[in-house]
Formats: sequence, structure tokens, C-alpha cells
Amino acid sequence: MDYAIEFKNVDKKYGEQTILHDLNFGIHKGKITTILGFSGAGKSTLMKIIMGLTPVTEGDVLVLDTKINDLHDMSLREFRKNFGMVFQYAALFDFLTSFENVAFPLREFTKLKEPEIKKKVLDLLAATGIQVEAAYKLPSELSGGMRKRVGLARALALEPQIMLYDEPTSGLDPITTHVVYDLIVDTAKRNEERQFTSVIISHDIHATLKYSDYILFLEKGKVVEHSNVETFKKSVNPTIRRFLEL
Repeated sequence: MDYAIEFKNVDKKYGEQTILHDLNFGIHKGKITTILGFSGAGKSTLMKIIMGLTPVTEGDVLVLDTKINDLHDMSLREFRKNFGMVFQYAALFDFLTSFENVAFPLREFTKLKEPEIKKKVLDLLAATGIQVEAAYKLPSELSGGMRKRVGLARALALEPQIMLYDEPTSGLDPITTHVVYDLIVDTAKRNEERQFTSVIISHDIHATLKYSDYILFLEKGKVVEHSNVETFKKSVNPTIRRFLEL
């Protein structure tokens, strides 16, 4: 099986407290996988481990066939260019325009000249549904949905292989929620040829079942279900049944 991310016998502890226990799973390349679970299940810790932001206590984590728990400092910083990250509330620089927010990683991590940066930024904003007139507005002048779009454009700037979404629809109304998920799916399709992989942390069970390819369900730091959406819907696990009925 071709995995973008693979966990092998992973434990994560803080002191005596076990946050994640004996995780063994693979996230498929080129697919949309959503990590579900009640609060405190370990979802955020799992995301931090994937990005190499927090080390595992035991086991191995392979991302794009690289064991990230063997990477340190500059090599880890360089490897993180494989990731794009869309944060829960977009996390844009509030003192920069949409254009400047998207241009930031290009100026920070590439040697592109300004005309090249301008073209790429405007192309990214257009691809995520931001019109030119909105490109020069501050985040405070944009709606929540528009800020999410700018956040996605910025995350795509370095052409990552893996996109991570942390509660991408938190705080949004139902209509905007579906617009954001449509954007996630469209982004995945536009990058399908290079096996672009999407990983979403979410509480939104109904949107998740509509837009994801695979579901990974955590309960108290353990994987209790990892399957395609249709199989997940038929799960007889009582915790999952309770979650599905919310």
C-alpha cells in the first residue's frame, strides 16, 4: 500500500500520562483522510507528531518514506516544506494584506524575484476564489470564509505534498462550511496527478462523511476505526455509533 504517512507502534507520553498508545496505521497518498474523535482523544497531538513538532516516546513515524523522528534542526525545517497547514482560524498575519500573507513563505523560503512572486500569489488567490480587489485587503476586512481561502492559498505557496487542516470549518455557518469543504476537494483534485494528500482534523461528522475518502477515529489515544467512509458508516463500535448520531 502506498502511504504518505505511516505510524508504526507509536506511543506518546507526557510524564506518566499516555496520550497516544500503540498507533499502527497508514494514510493513503492522494486521498482525503479525516481524523475524528471526541475532545481529548489525541487528535492535535497526532497532527503535531506528523509535522515533527513533538517527538514520539516510542515507535516510528514515516512521512513520504522519511523517518521524521530521525530528523533534527535544519533537516527537519527543510522537510517541513513538504507540508501545508491551514489553521483553525486561518492564523493570518493581521497587519498584512491577503497578497502579503500569501507572498510571505515565497519570500522567506524561495529565491523567486518579485515579478514571479506577484504572478504566483495572484494565481494562488484566484485558484482559491479570491478576486484581485480582495487581494489587497487586510484579514479584518474579509469574511471568515474568505480568510480560510487566503489561509489555503498561503499553505499552497510552496507546493506541498501533504496538506494539513486543523478544524477548517470551526466557527463557520453551514453554507460557508460546505464552501470550504468544496474548496478542499477542488484543491485535492487540481493536484491529483502529484498524489497530493489531505489530512483533516474535524468534529464535523456530517461534512466529513460527505467529503472524505477515509476516516481515522481516535478514542482515548487509540485507533478504534480506520476505514473508507462507507465502511465507517456501518461500524458497530458503540462510541462511533454515538458520534454518528450527534
